[in-house]
Amino acid sequence: MPIHILAQGIFEGISTVPFAWTALKVIPCLAIVYLLKRFFNGVVNTSERNMHSKVIMMTGATSGIGAEVAKDLASRGAQLVLLTQQPLGDPFFVDFIMDMRTQTGNELITAESVDLTSLHSIRKFATKWVDNAPPRRLDMIILCANVRTPSGGKASSTEDGLELTWGLNYMANFHLLSILSPALRAQPPDRDVRIIFGTCSSYMGGTLPDFDVAPGSKSKSKSKKNSRLASAPIAFTPGEVYATSKLALMTFAIAFQKHLSSYARPDKNPMNSRVLIVDPGWSRTPGMRRFLSFGSLWGLALYLIMWPFWWLVLKSPDQGAQTFLYAAMEAQYGRGPGGVFLKECREFKYMKPEIEDEDIQKKLWETSEATVQSLEKEGAQRRANEKKAEENGNPKEKKTAESNGLPKQRKGK
Repeated sequence: MPIHILAQGIFEGISTVPFAWTALKVIPCLAIVYLLKRFFNGVVNTSERNMHSKVIMMTGATSGIGAEVAKDLASRGAQLVLLTQQPLGDPFFVDFIMDMRTQTGNELITAESVDLTSLHSIRKFATKWVDNAPPRRLDMIILCANVRTPSGGKASSTEDGLELTWGLNYMANFHLLSILSPALRAQPPDRDVRIIFGTCSSYMGGTLPDFDVAPGSKSKSKSKKNSRLASAPIAFTPGEVYATSKLALMTFAIAFQKHLSSYARPDKNPMNSRVLIVDPGWSRTPGMRRFLSFGSLWGLALYLIMWPFWWLVLKSPDQGAQTFLYAAMEAQYGRGPGGVFLKECREFKYMKPEIEDEDIQKKLWETSEATVQSLEKEGAQRRANEKKAEENGNPKEKKTAESNGLPKQRKGK
């Protein structure tokens, strides 16, 4: 049939074939759309690895890219430990876990209740994990949890008083890994241990604070930029704080690799934990939808109107998960020094020199550690005051105790 139609078009003219001119106009357009979609979808992971018996801890695994990464790894037989701030008895969360077990045919999917916006909650979970004897198996940590305040949105705070984006994207990961470090170092020498950080290309717009100037003091430099950083070490506009949180996370990731590599194992074997940093690309995740819609109803309506465009230029969550899966399964990253930056399933160089600056890494670590210690002391005092007020049965005293601590403003995801 196609040969006869083609022959008719050649010998008798295109106009003699029904709808021929329409097809000649539509087919090139469809071909262009197809090629653009293939381009924006990015690279597909082709690495394979036996994930059976591997214990993988994940944050941000209940939606978006994290959920797709978790589903793929679970379907390969990995044992997942999902860290979630939702109550473990929540019926919707229970259904989510049961559905994932059914879809992947894997019953080894569990969850731990950890509120990443609470330093106290992170410490309770992490110390419990580390204190286990003998040390629990831990083959991989994948950090997918992420939050971004839409442009024009009102910044919210964690219960410790940190700006939410900064607190969850950076400080939570710093605190979690700082405590879990002994559990990573205790893994047997023949085990391939990987810590995978999720980042974003917006890190290139981030600016780390001037660590040489104490917060609130005046900068000696005449530069307005340095003065602003000195008086306000962490930017609080949504775009700046998000980019800065990703830049700080990547800088900490390299420092954490050095921290692990410097450990002298009692068995004299080399350290087997390696840090990998992954940029999944722009994807149609709930967070991206909220960002593009400015967190408003009219913005959501505009997003829906423009959905064909977003479908074309943004990856699906499954496509965004491919570089995470590549980092988790590519054999070459089980060896080598670590600290590799991956995008589109291949290595890239860091575009910000401060990421690899040892002096900045050290100052960022020390500043973050001091911040955590200070906030945890204040939080412990606040909880002690609240407990005392409850024991005394004095609601007025309890209210006063709460007001003396840091505000409990939170969420806003």
